[in-house]
Amino acid sequence: MSKITGSTLLKFKQENKKFTALTAYDASFASAFDSEGVDVLLVGDSMGMVLQGHSDTLPVSVEDIAYHTRCVRRGIERALLIADMPFMSYATPEQAMTNASTLMKAGANMVKIEGGHWLLSTVTQLTERGIPVCAHLGLTPQSVHVFGGFKVQGRDADNADRILKEAKALEAAGAQLLVVECIPATLAKAITDALTIPVIGIGAGNDTNGQILVMHDVLGISSGYIPRFSKNYLKQTGEIRSAIRAYIEEVSQGTFPSPEHTFS
Repeated sequence: MSKITGSTLLKFKQENKKFTALTAYDASFASAFDSEGVDVLLVGDSMGMVLQGHSDTLPVSVEDIAYHTRCVRRGIERALLIADMPFMSYATPEQAMTNASTLMKAGANMVKIEGGHWLLSTVTQLTERGIPVCAHLGLTPQSVHVFGGFKVQGRDADNADRILKEAKALEAAGAQLLVVECIPATLAKAITDALTIPVIGIGAGNDTNGQILVMHDVLGISSGYIPRFSKNYLKQTGEIRSAIRAYIEEVSQGTFPSPEHTFS
């Protein structure tokens, strides 16, 4: 199987071929997802909630992400591997260089960072130094206390315009991918149409180039709150690999996310 790269995802976008992404935190699940055809795996700071039992992602450390990145790397042959930069690990460009280097050495193909205009210089400096960047806009979980909770972003015209402008600016700064989370489907479509780089959605409608979900939500084993935009594919299929195949099929056909998983 050919390895998935940033160029592969760009070609998918150009060919209007939708792709899938999932979080992964260990070699066994990563191997299963990879062999079933998931294109992108994310070692997400979501581990703070689904693995470590915290109420948000803030306690996760660079060392946590690096450890799980090494585990996932050992389990995959094909998928593109992205590692989250955790809270306050990229507050300055200098911090970003040091911590992104640690994650790339652990096996990541790309790092993901949350934020808009304030990150433009950091994105440029990372990419100039050979570290590909996936940007993240909309609901950025590391800013949960600023938002006052896990709330949909970009519903009013001013914030929608700001997010669209930030997306364009991040692409111009060198970002190779963009994740948009919990924004109205119309805004996600506008961003996807406006950018050359691929856009991955989570709670952002089905007009983005790719979709990502937290693996625990796909398998229906998350404790506590299950986001509206998620779907329990294990309940639908009864078997883990079948659940992953169903997720891939529905994304490729454009039937997931459906209106019930989408914000207006």
